[in-house]
Amino acid sequence: MKIGFDGKRITQNFTGLGNYSRYILKILAENHPENEYKVYTSQVPAASENLQQFHAIEFKHPKKQLSKSYWRSFGLVQALKHENIELYHGLSNEIPFGLGKRNIPSVVSIHDLIFYRYPQYYPWIDRKIYEYKIRYAADHADKIIAVSQNTKSDLMNFFGVDEARIEVIYQNCDSSFRIKITDSEKKRLSTLYNLPENYLLNVGTIETRKNSLLAVKAIRDLDPDIHLVIIGKDTPYAEKVRDYAKKNDLNKRIHFLKNVSFKDLPGIYQMAKIFLYPSEYEGFGIPILEALSSGLPVIAARGSCLEEAGGVGSIYIDPKNSGELGKEIENLLNDPEQKQNMISAGYEHLEKFSDKKIADQLIQLYQNLIKC
Repeated sequence: MKIGFDGKRITQNFTGLGNYSRYILKILAENHPENEYKVYTSQVPAASENLQQFHAIEFKHPKKQLSKSYWRSFGLVQALKHENIELYHGLSNEIPFGLGKRNIPSVVSIHDLIFYRYPQYYPWIDRKIYEYKIRYAADHADKIIAVSQNTKSDLMNFFGVDEARIEVIYQNCDSSFRIKITDSEKKRLSTLYNLPENYLLNVGTIETRKNSLLAVKAIRDLDPDIHLVIIGKDTPYAEKVRDYAKKNDLNKRIHFLKNVSFKDLPGIYQMAKIFLYPSEYEGFGIPILEALSSGLPVIAARGSCLEEAGGVGSIYIDPKNSGELGKEIENLLNDPEQKQNMISAGYEHLEKFSDKKIADQLIQLYQNLIKC
């Protein structure tokens, strides 16, 4: 098969959607190298370098000097037809215009409709752009991949998408999180990032929806030797979190890290005591899989899709109740047997997210559409 992919996020996004896009290409190339995977993008920065080692993956660029947005929306379809692409997969919520007219079957991965559930967290213009692109993709793609059952439900409830057109295919985290780090690596990371000895960990953009403040409030009444490390991109909300920590004499126990190298993340996870993910709403929750893969017990918020990511072995709390979170942290820190049981359950849960299983599901979906 000759499959075309949207490469915008692969080459320009170093977090969520970019990680998903790179992950999909990587597992396809590793598990099904017999196919050709053409990635259409206007530029190839360092984010995509690790994909260029695979012979099955080829990056394609516009031959004419067109604006990037125009080429992705319109000019790309002409290139797909010219190169006899059998199917196009939009990896990040959108597809170009006119695929149907050129008889090119299409798949779109839709990650979440958070902007619909929590419009207050998004500027008006951003909401309108997201809605236009996702509605178009949902209406015109031959098949929709939802990254969770929760996203599938949102597509049906908010956009009226026929259930038969949606297939839930999960994603996995990078395999590096499953590799145990050495003592010398732990020492290097501790020194480089000035990590405390006993810390809880929270990873994700520091924004209101991610709810890091709840984790800060939760440790207020815990043993003062327990610290919290928060890794993520700074936002105005981060200042709110810092102000709370300072006013409640917690600033020495809260550690903000940004621009952390991806290769250092597995070690920082593995040295933590517990992973906290009190986000109010997510499309899936890859940091939870990173934590489980690192051998960490997870406490997350209930009410969205995090139960899908964390499985039955993790603990779920009310995302508005810091007291409940604090109590669960304290109980877990004082119960090594429960902690070990949660770690074991986490490893068992991860089996449903195997790279080969996900790659096989994608290939089967592609083949079914091409045969139609």
